[in-house]
Amino acid sequence: MSIPSGPSAADGRPRRRSRTDSAGAVYGSLLATSVVATAGTAGEYPRLRLIVLLIVTGLVFWATHVYAQLAGERLVGEPWSRREIRRVAVHEWPIVEAAALPAAAVALSAALGLDYVATAWLAMGVAVTQQVVWACLGAARAGATRGQLATEGVVNLVLGLVLVATKAALKH
Repeated sequence: MSIPSGPSAADGRPRRRSRTDSAGAVYGSLLATSVVATAGTAGEYPRLRLIVLLIVTGLVFWATHVYAQLAGERLVGEPWSRREIRRVAVHEWPIVEAAALPAAAVALSAALGLDYVATAWLAMGVAVTQQVVWACLGAARAGATRGQLATEGVVNLVLGLVLVATKAALKH
């Protein structure tokens, strides 16, 4: 994605600058962590239920973000175009993608011989790790200094660990 950033010295046209946006992936990772942290073990197939919960929650929050973005940008009296809907839907898709790795960890946990409790911890670890990585990648792409990168990593790690601590406190 790029945005205009002012006139170009060469031809007077707006200069296009690359824009980094990992917000959806960071948000989706935090969302996945919270889903795992608060999910119980009810039911006969807890792994399958957790996978479905992760994917459905990601899809619902994605659709909500798409709608909110479209509604927030709407010009009075103007309908949304298919092009605009597609643009926003694609932009917000990382929220759903962020559920994929934790869901895959849940799916693979049986093959690793993990019980449900260990599965939940694995999925949360994956979600928090990808949250920190996405935040740091976004900062690095934006030209952040080492200090800013470290801050991004620490802030996102703390946010994820708050959810981890919540899960530990809930003892499930």
